[in-house]
Amino acid sequence: MSKEITARSADYSQWYNDLVLKGGLADYSAVKGCMVIKPYGFALWEAMRDVLDRKFKETGHQNAYFPLFIPKSFLSKEAAHIEGFAKECAVVTHYRLKNDPNGGGVVVDPEAKLEEELIVRPTSETIIWNTYKDWIQSYRDLPLLINQWANVVRWEMRTRLFLRTAEFLWQEGHTAHATAEEAVAETTQMLNVYADFAEHYMAVPVVRGVKTANERFAGAVDTYCIEALMQDGKALQAGTSHFLGQNFAKAFNVQFSNKENKLEYVWATSWGVSTRLIGGLIMVHSDDQGLVLPPRIAPLQVVIVPIFKGEEQKANIDAKVNTLIADLKKLGVSVKYDDSDNNRPGWKFAEYEMKGVPVRIAIGARDIENGVAEVARRDNKTKETLPLEGLAQRIQDLLEEIQQNLFNKAKSYRDEHITRVDTFEEFKQVLDGKAGFVSAHWDGTSETEEKIKELTKATIRCIPLNNPQEEGVCILTGKPSKERVLFARAY
Repeated sequence: MSKEITARSADYSQWYNDLVLKGGLADYSAVKGCMVIKPYGFALWEAMRDVLDRKFKETGHQNAYFPLFIPKSFLSKEAAHIEGFAKECAVVTHYRLKNDPNGGGVVVDPEAKLEEELIVRPTSETIIWNTYKDWIQSYRDLPLLINQWANVVRWEMRTRLFLRTAEFLWQEGHTAHATAEEAVAETTQMLNVYADFAEHYMAVPVVRGVKTANERFAGAVDTYCIEALMQDGKALQAGTSHFLGQNFAKAFNVQFSNKENKLEYVWATSWGVSTRLIGGLIMVHSDDQGLVLPPRIAPLQVVIVPIFKGEEQKANIDAKVNTLIADLKKLGVSVKYDDSDNNRPGWKFAEYEMKGVPVRIAIGARDIENGVAEVARRDNKTKETLPLEGLAQRIQDLLEEIQQNLFNKAKSYRDEHITRVDTFEEFKQVLDGKAGFVSAHWDGTSETEEKIKELTKATIRCIPLNNPQEEGVCILTGKPSKERVLFARAY
């Protein structure tokens, strides 16, 4: 089966597409720019969603749901916001179809034109803040901590499964606070929630930082982010958390009476991650044999494949396997016993390797006699023979070993691909050769940032939090700089 996968070294983009399609995560849709998330891919998203949802609720947030459609006038109320999203918006102009009197199928009924066009949500700040003005009257109504799990549409011309599609799934948090300090604390808290999830569940090391003015979310005062590095040396923005100041509160007149009974505008945040995380997960861990999934979010952690001849051998194996499955489930391990007779064991081994199942157990008749089983790890492709006695506990420990090994491997790669440079020539050489993050001085101007992007296609991924202050000069202009920032080419 691995022969069907393009090698990373030959064509990284095609390798990625092969894994998404042949790993059973997603498929192309009849709707251009959109994708179908298949059951295995959706199970992976559900595993991510469940962990994040629990973390959101632990930090005091509640789930709600807001309309898919946003009146066009709402987007006009915050100038930077509409400027940032105007080119990506899908617009609904009519509400009815009718049969073509000329026999050409269905056509839009010209008499069903909407009085005001509706925008299919690219993000929900405007519809939510228009609602919040009715929910918030007093300081007693604050903080308001709301999250929604939803789909959004951002019209894309050049798409890639999971990484960039016209419609995608995500969560978006939207909170309101009495003070700027509380809102900033919320913004950084949620950034840390994302970073903790990426590192401890996805096994993806991230850099926490703040975006430059050029890279900020449309309408935000500050945008915080987590940046991850893929195996091809490109960066991926894995999550963002925005301090919105009072911009949206003023645009939608969301005020509250403070303890002195004076009216004030509330302070806002928004934050989100999407199904793009699945794309990042694939590109950080997987190999030329297929997907490699971290045990803590793998839809299936263990698969057991029997090897037998005849019903008597099968019955003996079944008895041992059923006991093992019960023991694994007691430990909270997800397990599948693939005793189907549709395919031979070798085909099954390749199939589960392709799907990235962390641990595979093979048990044959002779293994039963010897009280052992063959255990294969997906992360490093090693195999060992282990006693059936106490195997469930050993498997649980092994899953933790695999989780940590995947993180350590990804972190080593990331750390080896953060390169300090002091000249523009060095900068270009690293980008074109080694790739990865490039740590360099920048003069702080948007003009220089744009010029570097124009010349190299590299952007400032972030200014790392708690960034060391260091006197230097900008790699492009030679003007003074007090800190390095992280550049990279990115998805």
